[in-house]
Amino acid sequence: MDVLGDVLAAMRAGRPYAGRTRCWEPWGVRFPVGDSACCHIVLQGTCCLISPDSAPLTLGVGDVLFTTPGQGHVLADRPGSPLIDFRPVRDGESLITDLNIPGPGAATEMLCVCYSFDRVRPHPLLGDLPPVIHLPARVGHHRSLRATVDLLGDELREPRVGSEAILAPLIDMLLLYVLRAWLDEQSGPGATGWAAALTDPAIGTALHDIHQRPEHPWTVAELATRAGVSRATFAKRFVTAVGQPPLAYLTWWRMTTASRLLRGTDAPLQTVAKRCGYGSEYAFAKAFKREYGIAPGRYRRQRQVS
Repeated sequence: MDVLGDVLAAMRAGRPYAGRTRCWEPWGVRFPVGDSACCHIVLQGTCCLISPDSAPLTLGVGDVLFTTPGQGHVLADRPGSPLIDFRPVRDGESLITDLNIPGPGAATEMLCVCYSFDRVRPHPLLGDLPPVIHLPARVGHHRSLRATVDLLGDELREPRVGSEAILAPLIDMLLLYVLRAWLDEQSGPGATGWAAALTDPAIGTALHDIHQRPEHPWTVAELATRAGVSRATFAKRFVTAVGQPPLAYLTWWRMTTASRLLRGTDAPLQTVAKRCGYGSEYAFAKAFKREYGIAPGRYRRQRQVS
C-alpha cells in the first residue's frame, strides 16, 4: 500500500474538476479563499500570480503552480488588469469546466484543476505544504508530471467517448506528481516534516506498516524493531517528522480509515471496528465518538444524506 496515495485519499473531499482556461489581454481571475486547492499549468503565453503577501510572480509556458486550500489568489496578464471572480461553467456533475475571457490582446491558455480538501480533519501533510508551490518548467525535470499534463490537456482539448473515465485518474495523478515533485525538492539532509517522513527509511517503513495494517496491535517497540532502529531513536525521529507520536498517528489513521469505510461502504460496524483494530463494536464506537464527537452509525447516516 502506498503511503502518499493514502495521504491523497485522506486529504481529498468531493469531486475535483479540470478545464482549459483561455484569456485574451487584458484579463484577470480572482480565485476566492475556500476549501479548494488549485493547480494551474501555463500552456501558452504568460501570466502573473498576484498575492497580497508577496511580489507578483511571472509564470511562463510549462510552469506549474499549486495553491493550498484557504489561499485566495489572482491570476492576471499583469497587475492592475480588470478582474472577474472564478465561476467555472460545469455541465452538471461533469469533471470538465470551461472559462473564456475575450479581449483584444495576446492570448494565454492554461490548464486549471481544482481539488476539494477536507479541512475539518486535514491530513498533517497539508499543514506542511507552503501556501504556493511553484514548479518552473525545466528541461528534463519532472518528466512524469509533464506527461500527465500532456495527457490531461489532450482530453480537455478534444473530449471524446470515455474522457470522463480517463480524466478522473489523470486528475489524481496530477496531484500526486505535484506533491511528489515538491517532496523531491524538499528531500535531503536538511529535510523536515513529511518531506523527511516519506524519505526516511525508518519512518517510511513504520508509516507503510501502519497504513497497510491499521488493525494490527502495533507498539512503539515493534515498529522500531521493524524500522531497524532503537525505540528511543525511532520515537524521536517519528515525532520530529510526522508531528505526533507513533501511536497517536496510528489512532488518527485508524479513525480516518473508519470514516472512509463508513462513508464509502455498507460494511457492518463490527466489520469496520475489526478492520480498524478494535476488538468490539463498543470500544470502536467509544473511540470514534471521542474523535469525531458523534456515534459512527449517526456519522454514516449524515454523510450518506449529504
